[in-house]
Parts: sequence; C-alpha cells; structure tokens
Amino acid sequence: MSASRPLGFWSATALVVGSMIGSGAFLLPAALAPFGAASLTGWGITLLGAVLLAITFARLAMRWPQSGGPYVYARHAFGELPGFLVAWSYWISIWCATAAIAVAFAGSIGALVPAATATPVRGALCALAALWTCTAINIAGVREAGRVQLVTTVMKLLPLVLFGGVALWFVEPANLVPFNPTSDSLPQVAHATVALTLWALIGLEAATVPAGTIENPGRTVPRATVIGTVIAGFATVLACTAVIGLLPAETLKNSAAPMADAARTLWGPGAGIALAVVMAVSCFGALNGWVLVSAQVPLAAARDGLFPSLFARTDARGTPVPGVLVGSLLASVLVMSNYSRSLVQVFTFSILLSTAATLLPYVAGSAAWLRRGTGPTRWLAAAALAYGLYALAGIGGESLAWGAALVAAGLPVHWLLRRRRR
Repeated sequence: MSASRPLGFWSATALVVGSMIGSGAFLLPAALAPFGAASLTGWGITLLGAVLLAITFARLAMRWPQSGGPYVYARHAFGELPGFLVAWSYWISIWCATAAIAVAFAGSIGALVPAATATPVRGALCALAALWTCTAINIAGVREAGRVQLVTTVMKLLPLVLFGGVALWFVEPANLVPFNPTSDSLPQVAHATVALTLWALIGLEAATVPAGTIENPGRTVPRATVIGTVIAGFATVLACTAVIGLLPAETLKNSAAPMADAARTLWGPGAGIALAVVMAVSCFGALNGWVLVSAQVPLAAARDGLFPSLFARTDARGTPVPGVLVGSLLASVLVMSNYSRSLVQVFTFSILLSTAATLLPYVAGSAAWLRRGTGPTRWLAAAALAYGLYALAGIGGESLAWGAALVAAGLPVHWLLRRRRR
C-alpha cells in the first residue's frame, strides 16, 4: 500500500459500512413503530434502491476514479454549474450528518451516564467533544482515520448482527399484528417509511468520495461500495425488524433507546447497557467516517476552481486540514445554535437538513450514468434514478424547502468564484 494512497480494500469497505451504520440502526425502530410490520415494505424498497445506487456509483467510480464522488460524476456528465450544485449540496449534507451523529453519540452516552447529558448545554458539550476528537484523528492523517474506522466498524457490526440474529427467535407474533396498524394504504405507508429508512442507509457512496487516497480505486472503490452496502443494509434491516417484533408498539414509539430497551427486556439490565455501549461505538465510528469524507468533496471542487482555494490546501501527508476544520466548525455551529433544544430535537433537525441535501447528489449520480454510461447497467441507473425521485417526493414539503434554500445559498458563491477566475 503506497503512502499517497493509504486506504486499502478493507479500510474502504469499513468506511462504507461504518458511515451507513451509525445512529439510524439504533433509533429508527421507535420512528417506525406506528407503522408496525408494514414498515418492512419501506425497508424492502429502500434496500433495493440502495443496492441500485451502490451498483450505479460503482460503475461511475470505475469510469472516473477520482476524489469527489458525486461531484466528479455530475461535473463530467453535466458541466460546471451542476457539478458545483452537487458539490455544494453534498458538502452541506455531510456536515449536517456530522452534527446529527455527534448528537446521537451524546444521547448514547446519556443512556450510560445520565449526568453527562442532564441539561441541553451538557448534551451539546458531549456532542462537541466527540466531534473534535474525530477531527483530531483525521488531522493526524487519512491512514490513522482509516484504521480507527476499521476497528470501530468491526466493534459495532458483529454485535449488531449477533443481536439481530438471536433476537429474531424471540419475536412475539402479537407485536406484528395487525400488519398495517395505520389508516393509510400499504403504498402510502411504504412511501412514508422510505423517507425514514433512507437515513439509515445514507453513506453508501462514502468510498467514492476519497477515491484519490484509495489503493487501485478503479477496482477497490466499486467492490467496497457494493459489498459494504449489502453488509450494512442486511445488518440494519435484521436488527430493526427484530426490535419491532420484540416490543409492543406503544412501548417502542416512546423509547429513546429502542434497541437497548429490547435487549434489556430479553436478557436483563446488563444487556441493555451493553447495547448502549455498542450504540456509542457505532455513532463514534460513523462520526469518524463522515469527518474523513467532509473534506474530500470541497478538496476536489477547489482543485477544479469551483470552491475557495482554501479547501485545496493539504499538509505534508496529503490531509486536507482546512477542509476538515471548516466542516467540523460548521457542524459545531449547528449543534451550538440549537443547544437550547433537547437532543432529540437537534437530531431531528439535523437529519432533516442532511437527508434533503443528500438526495440531489444521489439523483445527479444516477442521471450521470444514465447519460454517459454504456451497456445494460444504464437500466440499473434508470431504476436508481426512479428510486431517488420517489424518495425525494416522500421526504415532505418542509425538507424539500430546506434543501432548495441550502442549494440556492450556494449560487452567489459560484458566481463570485466564476467572476474571480475571469
């Protein structure tokens, strides 16, 4: 493995799995509880859509094995302005996701040590401490961040799969009846749950973003993207479904730590504590992965002259330190500006911003392969594009409004940079 490309296949796969398995796998059962077993329809659609997107991004990574991920693909396929808008939108989604996961980490610490998050200020400080610890790890170098990512991914993936596999045998059939407890039709439930389950699988493109630091990216990135998506998707769906079948819906929807509560119900208080520890490790690993990714998109865009030149600066080890710091600062501002709210409110607000901003790069990436790709995989890209538009329609008017406002805020930046170049 060369010094200039310090991430190998396992580190790249861990980046995908670790970025996808974060807070969503542990918190989603509570959000899905009102939909009962009918939420499996949403999981099925989202998992299929995630695999389609993974295959599409894998093909794109083989065509353009450069750092930047969705930004690179949109720029090659559609030109400078669409490339900038995708880079801007994706960059916003990353530091919003970073804030959300930092807050989720604080929540998991609060389940273990209630005094640590007893007040909104303490909760915010706990989230910021985790965020800046991961920032320090990434500033130390991409290789070090990759090693931390590999270790934390193993530490959370194995317990999650073990919990889901064992807990599935203890599912109470009564908790899954009626199949659809809502007054909505099954297609309406599927559409609503797709918007929720998407958050748990965001990050499937993580290995495409730092492609320039990955060994043999044309081969490694596609394999890591598809394999990582399948592993993370299977583990998440298995564990979340087991929890929904273990606890009554009324108990589940009011739970702040549904997976830990399910483990406590099955095996006692010690198991609940163990799952809370796994959740803390999971959130920390995801946080580390998103901090790593946060500087790579602006780095690629800045090298093309579409982002301020500050983001193109790297240290002697090739780490884009300014990009890491700016992304972490913006995530910190988001956490601090909402510190007077509860952790759940800050988490929900951050998810709202991140998911809305992520869908544009997903749609643009699928459209890029549909336009520039060849062979039968273009049909897969068409299906991935249809899924992205379907999820976009189901995310809700408020999220779409936030997403449009955030994208529009980047247009003056693009205009100023373009004028300066001229």
